[in-house]
Amino acid sequence: MTDKAYNVLFLCTGNSARSILAESILNKEGGGRFRAFSAGSQPKGEVNPHALKELDVLGYPATGFSSKSWDVFAQPGAPEMDFIFTVCDSAHGEACPVWIGHPMTAHWGVEDPAAVVGSEVEIQRAFAQAARFLKNRIMAFINLPLASIDRLALEQHVRQIGSLEGASVKSAKVE
Repeated sequence: MTDKAYNVLFLCTGNSARSILAESILNKEGGGRFRAFSAGSQPKGEVNPHALKELDVLGYPATGFSSKSWDVFAQPGAPEMDFIFTVCDSAHGEACPVWIGHPMTAHWGVEDPAAVVGSEVEIQRAFAQAARFLKNRIMAFINLPLASIDRLALEQHVRQIGSLEGASVKSAKVE
């Protein structure tokens, strides 16, 4: 068993909802084995209040988050990532910065709850569903034997996690 804490970056275009949900969930569920971060290719500049409300309802940390550019994590001195997961289809298709250390990547797309238009109940239901789908992926990920599995098998597993229940259209395809 290793004492290594793995750095994980969740990417989305706006870095205001899904990537924030994933960051908070992994930081708590990972029990110190993981350090989660989030960023976006075109950050909105603020975190969606429905995402923070959902985190609070579920008992996850809901403070201290910011919507920031993925460029922050491509700069010298930034934490070196072990894993990078895109959680929205548009970020998955974009040209990413060159990441230090060649982290393992996978697409875990989930439909955007911030795009839901409707009543407050319908919007909150969309955020609850996105959080549930992301938590399921995160729990599958943290239960992988990271220290004892070879890189090729690990890469296959983290990509398959993206096809779990709730996968967006582009995630459903095996890469």
